[in-house]
Amino acid sequence: MIFTFKPMTQLHAEIISTWKYQEPYNFYDFETDAEIIDELLNGDYFCAFNDVEILIGYFCFGNSARVPGGYAAGIYEKEDMLDIGLGLEPSKTGKGLGRVFVKEGIDYLKQQLDIRKFRLVVASFNQRAIKVYVENGFVQKGKFLSKVNGTDIEFICMIKAN
Repeated sequence: MIFTFKPMTQLHAEIISTWKYQEPYNFYDFETDAEIIDELLNGDYFCAFNDVEILIGYFCFGNSARVPGGYAAGIYEKEDMLDIGLGLEPSKTGKGLGRVFVKEGIDYLKQQLDIRKFRLVVASFNQRAIKVYVENGFVQKGKFLSKVNGTDIEFICMIKAN
């Protein structure tokens, strides 16, 4: 196992809230404010650390992983799976860590929550992430639009069941 997972802490929430991604991925940036820190500390988020205990990413699950436009599109009507979201530290993206990061995060969730079916949504332009999800057994189940900073962005719903 390359990564270890632990509950989100105040310090790690503050660090993650400052992460800034390069365009076009910068719409994944958080705003550094108390509301975001509260969100990251709501119990749905956990941190991922590498083998020398450096914060490398996070996962979230449940309502925290849902994209608002998905409700109108009906993708959240089936409650028999766990919604997940994730993020790698910006300097670690595009370096080949994604496949193992996603696999180990899902394995952790399976162990902690005894869940076997997962759903996630990803911006359709994010081909790097889509490739990683497909490599981890996710299949596309539909598309929808959701507003991000006032702009409609197309998202893909992906499902993994095993």
